[in-house]
Amino acid sequence: MKKKVYITRKLPEEILDKLLSQFDVGMWEEEYIPVPKDVLLKEVEDVDGLFCLLTDTIDAEVLDHAPNLKVVTNLAVGYNNIDIQAASMRGIIVTNTPGVLNETTADLTFTLLMAAARRVVEASDFLRSGKWGAWSPMQLTGQDIYGSTLGIIGLGRIGEALVKRAKGFDMNILYYNRTRKLEKETELDIQYAELTDLLQQSDYICILLPYSSEVHHLIGKEAFSLMKKNAILINSARGGIVDEEALYHALKDGQIWAAGLDVFEQEPVPVNHPLLSLPNIVTLPHIGSASVKTRLAMAHLAADNLVNVLNGNEPISPVVSK
Repeated sequence: MKKKVYITRKLPEEILDKLLSQFDVGMWEEEYIPVPKDVLLKEVEDVDGLFCLLTDTIDAEVLDHAPNLKVVTNLAVGYNNIDIQAASMRGIIVTNTPGVLNETTADLTFTLLMAAARRVVEASDFLRSGKWGAWSPMQLTGQDIYGSTLGIIGLGRIGEALVKRAKGFDMNILYYNRTRKLEKETELDIQYAELTDLLQQSDYICILLPYSSEVHHLIGKEAFSLMKKNAILINSARGGIVDEEALYHALKDGQIWAAGLDVFEQEPVPVNHPLLSLPNIVTLPHIGSASVKTRLAMAHLAADNLVNVLNGNEPISPVVSK
C-alpha cells in the first residue's frame, strides 16, 4: 500500500508528478487561499507526510491529529509556522529549503532598497495619475545609494549575498550578528558594529534575521529614535521583527526617510493597514524568493526531503531529525 501525503497548496505539475509517482497524494487545490484549519485537521488524520507552506500553522493540535505522520516538509527557509518542539517530542522529522533562495532574496532586498531610496513607486503613481506637468529641479528627489553606508542586521547566507550587491555601489558596509564573523569581515571587507552603533551610522538598514521570540519587535520606537533622518529601513526577513506601529509613526513624523517591506506581522496584510496609506514606503506581498527558477528549486528540495524520509533515507535539509 502506498504511503499517504497531503499538500497544503497547489503545486507545479512537475513537483506533483514526482510525488504522485510514489505516494497516494491529497492536495488543497486552491492556489491563493490557505487550507482552512478544520480541513487540515481532517486531511492529516492518516497521512505519513505533510508538504506545507510558511502560511500554514502546524501546531501541536495538527500533529496530534496525525498519528502516522513521519515528516513535515516546509516550502520555506523559515519554520516559525511549525511547533518544532512538539514535532521533536513526537519523533516527526521537519525539513526546510535553505540555500536555493539566497541569491534571489538578496536581489529582491536590494530592489526594495533602490525603490525606496529613489521613490520609484511614488514616481510611477505620480506619472500615472497625470500629475507630471513639467520637470522641476527637486521633484521626487530621493537618496543616493552609491557611496552610502549599509547596515545589515543578520549576516547569514542572504546577508553575504547582499554584501556582494552593495559592493557594486561602493557602499560602506556594517553588520550586526549574534555571533561575530571575523573571517567574513576580512573576506567581504565589512565591519562589525553593535546594534546601536549600526542604527546610528547607517543610511540603509536591512533586516535579514530569522524570526524568533528573542527578536520580536527588535526594531521599535527606541531603534527608530537612533536612526538618521535620511535612514531607510528594509525588511525582507519576517514581519514580527519590526514593530509596525512604531514604524508607521517614524515614517509619518519624518523620523526616518522611508522603508521597504516584503513581510508583515499579519499576512496577507489588511488593505486598511495604516502603513499602506503612507507614500514613503514600498510594500510587497512576500515575494523575496519569487523567481520561477528559485521557487521550482525550493519545491523540488521540499519534495526530495519528503521522498527521502518516507523511503527510509536521510533528509537533505532537516530542521528536526530523529
